[in-house]
Amino acid sequence: MKKAIILLLVVFSGISCKTSNHIIVKKRQAIKTGIEQPEFDEKLISSDFEINTAYTNSVESEDAKVMSIVDYAKQFNGVKYKFGGATADGMDCSGLVFESFRAFNILLPRSSRDMARKGEKISLSNTQEGDLLFFKTSNRRNDINHVGLVVNSEPGKIEFIHATLSAGVTVSKLSENYWNSAFVEARRIL
Repeated sequence: MKKAIILLLVVFSGISCKTSNHIIVKKRQAIKTGIEQPEFDEKLISSDFEINTAYTNSVESEDAKVMSIVDYAKQFNGVKYKFGGATADGMDCSGLVFESFRAFNILLPRSSRDMARKGEKISLSNTQEGDLLFFKTSNRRNDINHVGLVVNSEPGKIEFIHATLSAGVTVSKLSENYWNSAFVEARRIL
């Protein structure tokens, strides 16, 4: 009986010690470019700890999702090129990107030209892992016709995974003359 009473007192004191001060949380500016603050819709939160946890979990989950997408794409390294393909049996550049994002419930258009209309255009110096690079290779219509997913973005050393006719799915460096001259823009989806 004494144990039950003590247990009830401990549980009750734990509940009653929770702060009763409520604050209104408003959407703040993003601390890091490309990472959005969680949407709170001006609701009441019971403590600062909960606010910080919500923000931290959101940032960590976004970063984790980006790295998961990159890791997923890397598993296709060496897969042969197949026009219109998006499987381990063969894929093209937009199929690789499409499938890598789709695996994490992010649906992008299927063509590189249409993908280039999504997300936020960013400067090359601001590029991070998970961003998309778009290219115009020698084609008659002079449209964007190639896409790659950034897998490494150290200053001056951007590497991206993509699919080419000659090498299939491979990792290339933006500093290579061909890719550097064909580069058009970088975009951030997440």
